Amino acid sequence: MDLDQPVCLCFRVSRRKLEKFIRLEKPQRAGQLSECFGAGTGCGWCRPFLERLFQEQAEKVGGANAPQDPLVISHDDYVRQRAAYLRDGGGDSPPDTSPDGD
Repeated sequence: MDLDQPVCLCFRVSRRKLEKFIRLEKPQRAGQLSECFGAGTGCGWCRPFLERLFQEQAEKVGGANAPQDPLVISHDDYVRQRAAYLRDGGGDSPPDTSPDGD
């Protein structure tokens, strides 16, 4: 996934913003990523991705070798999978947000 594509589609929080937040704020747990523009507090679809991104960044800081990219998925596939998640009752988009991330 491109750095400028949103990971949190509800609040349009990009991977770049999240990585910068992790680097500067040094959160102690993945749940603190919600402090980055509300990431993960909408429908919930992105929470597993936020956790994996948090782990990836922690491994980089800890000196682990070549962590696996947690978001090896195209933006279009990511949006389609989230739409299916919402259709299946997995969560609701907050009011005033686009359910498809646009």
